Amino acid sequence: MTVRRFTRRHAIGGVTAGALLAGLLVAAPAHAQPVPSPGLDEAALDASLQAVHEAGIHGLYSAADTGTGERWRGAAGVADVTTGRPTTPQMRHRVGSVTKSFVAVAVLQQVAAGRVDLDAPVGAYLPGLLPEAQGSAVTVRMLLNHTSGIGDYVAGAFPSLGEGSGASLDENRLDRVAPEELVRIGLAAPPTGAAGERHAYSNTNYIIAGLLMEEVTGQDVEDYLAERVIAPAGLRHTSLPRTAAIRGPHAGMYEALYGLLDPPRDYRTYDPSWFWTAGALVSTAADLDAFYAALFDGTLLPPEQLAEMQRTVPVEDAAGQVVGAYGLGIYPAQFTCGTFWGHDGVVWGAGTMAFADPDGGRQVAVGSTLTKYQTVGEDGMLEPHPADAALVQHLNVALCGTEIPDPTALPRLAASSATPLPGAGTATGAPR
Repeated sequence: MTVRRFTRRHAIGGVTAGALLAGLLVAAPAHAQPVPSPGLDEAALDASLQAVHEAGIHGLYSAADTGTGERWRGAAGVADVTTGRPTTPQMRHRVGSVTKSFVAVAVLQQVAAGRVDLDAPVGAYLPGLLPEAQGSAVTVRMLLNHTSGIGDYVAGAFPSLGEGSGASLDENRLDRVAPEELVRIGLAAPPTGAAGERHAYSNTNYIIAGLLMEEVTGQDVEDYLAERVIAPAGLRHTSLPRTAAIRGPHAGMYEALYGLLDPPRDYRTYDPSWFWTAGALVSTAADLDAFYAALFDGTLLPPEQLAEMQRTVPVEDAAGQVVGAYGLGIYPAQFTCGTFWGHDGVVWGAGTMAFADPDGGRQVAVGSTLTKYQTVGEDGMLEPHPADAALVQHLNVALCGTEIPDPTALPRLAASSATPLPGAGTATGAPR
């Protein structure tokens, strides 16, 4: 398995620069054509999910759908490491940056309604939020595809991470923070480039998008999402919560912070204002499948706006090589049977991956209750972990109905654990 060097800081909500995950998943051979996937093999799905648990993840829940009414729901491991309570497929989970897909849909609904122009400057909707030069140069589209050049707020909001300490994760964890304060912290961070210059994943972008939604609609974004995105998609267990405790059945969410927290610490209770429209959504695996199905079947957006979501910008690694692509709140990932679209996410202790066939076929979503379980080598690189390859194997079984011949040859999935390295200081970055 190959590894990538940590280069750029961004974090809580999930993946690295958009479709970077596409480079972390197995790519279909260049000569291969996408092929229809067979029915769901429940035994193979159960076994592949159990393999992720056996590779070291405390607990998991997953859901797969074929688009023809065939469904599978599964769980593995424990929801609580102290009591041994088992996980169940219906457990609610903090889904991190999968939130960005929901927020992008909300903004694009306002585009369809004629209230927002994707290529208008942010300052036209939120005068005074950004410095004048940025407010005139950064467009709504640049927020959604992470080409704004605005820095990420996470390192500034959790400063102890750069000092080799996890103390910041506990400080003020139950206090509310205003989104404007998160934007201020992001603006104080080093910019990632000029507006429109390149993709650089920044959670600050989606905090600004949340403020824009509230300004345009005159409605709390939590209520808008519930009424215009969650309800039309038929989701029953999804919300952008206002309370620190998760309502309904859920598991512990254990953060290892690359060995700094040993044993991993439970962060299931955390005020959602620290993540808000960048990564605070709570959902279930089955609801995420239903959301992406509703997105791609036209329930949530007209065709023109759905096409805008799939207009991508290149994602480059630290050496300037293109390693993926990112659209508006979604990105493409290659599996052995073709291209699927979705997002992944990480908040403290909770990891999520969700992908769908944009032609209305399969969807899969999986949540995990242990994050940043990898270790860091002396050269500053993440050491490969068996759970990463096992997770990719499970996703491929769900989407393509087949196993990857040699999952150990795959790049690891550490890029979705996007958090500044303990002790990295302010000059280095996050795992990609």
